[in-house]
Amino acid sequence: MLGVEVQPAEQEWRPARDRVTGAVYLAGAWRGAVLLECDRDQAYYFTSRLMAVPLPEEVNDDVRDTMGELANMLGGNLKSVLPHGVVLSMPSVVEGSDYSLRVCGGNAVVERVACRSLAGVFWITLVELPYA
Repeated sequence: MLGVEVQPAEQEWRPARDRVTGAVYLAGAWRGAVLLECDRDQAYYFTSRLMAVPLPEEVNDDVRDTMGELANMLGGNLKSVLPHGVVLSMPSVVEGSDYSLRVCGGNAVVERVACRSLAGVFWITLVELPYA
């Protein structure tokens, strides 16, 4: 969708300033979340590519929509390999210079993958929530 080449990256995840996170949550026979985390400049680049608009200069509705849509695409691809009946939430987007995002229900990070594009390194995180 973006026409951007992405490669695996060997980089450790660290909290960062000015991060934007898109998330979708999955419920049903499998529960969890998929997070897409990047810095603002990457979010602007992704927005420009997805919407064919000039690079945004700030986090605006287009940037939020793009990050939510990208998280939704990741969740939809994951959903296709999960048990029948798993549903996706509406995407949510968190932004700012000092925030933490907690997926409630007993966070268990299943996988966090660093990826590199022309815009830099971003992370895709899969969180599985155990059933009580």
